[in-house]
Amino acid sequence: MKFLIFVALLASSCVLLKAEEVCHNNVVRACSTSTLSGPSICNARYGGISHVEPELQAYINSHLTKSYEYLLLATHFNSYQKNRPGFQKLYQSLSDRSFDDTIDMIKQLTRRGGKADFNTRHESPASVSTQQQRLEVDELHSLAMALDNEKQLTTGAFHVHTQSLHAARDPETAQYIEEKFLGSQAETIRKLSGYANDLAKLMNQPDPSLAIYLFDEYLQKQ
Repeated sequence: MKFLIFVALLASSCVLLKAEEVCHNNVVRACSTSTLSGPSICNARYGGISHVEPELQAYINSHLTKSYEYLLLATHFNSYQKNRPGFQKLYQSLSDRSFDDTIDMIKQLTRRGGKADFNTRHESPASVSTQQQRLEVDELHSLAMALDNEKQLTTGAFHVHTQSLHAARDPETAQYIEEKFLGSQAETIRKLSGYANDLAKLMNQPDPSLAIYLFDEYLQKQ
């Protein structure tokens, strides 16, 4: 009796082992197959990432460009001629934030099986500019430029979010954009618009140079 039970268990184990072996062989065969029409199926891509990847790449490029522009503004106000440490601090923080956001989006893209490509230019609403910006400007005009930049970045975030929900049907990417960018960019736009309006009012005073100096002192404390 024990011998018969042993034989039955051995037979069932062989059947299960054979089934697992077939499954494993199928996976190995599928993962090792790479045709000219597309990559292997064993990757991290799922959902609509293929449809929203160009928009996400364009948004990455936009943040990297804005980070560089903010860095140039910070350098401009840190020179001995301008000597505005408050404005330098403001634009350095915006540059660092945009660069950190660039790195975070690259991680998000690769986590979903994509690949950051900086050799191909992708256009987005955040990267469209009607004219080449001149970065050596005065304090008030620099705030206006920064405000425009943040509005462009927010428009780009709206575009990626809309594409993710409707065209690509990728709610995970839409949730990422919503949680990472939309709220924080609304706060930044509100802050910069307040700065621009306050400084514009102060510059109507009899001595605008003193007003700019005091405003720069205020920015240093933020």
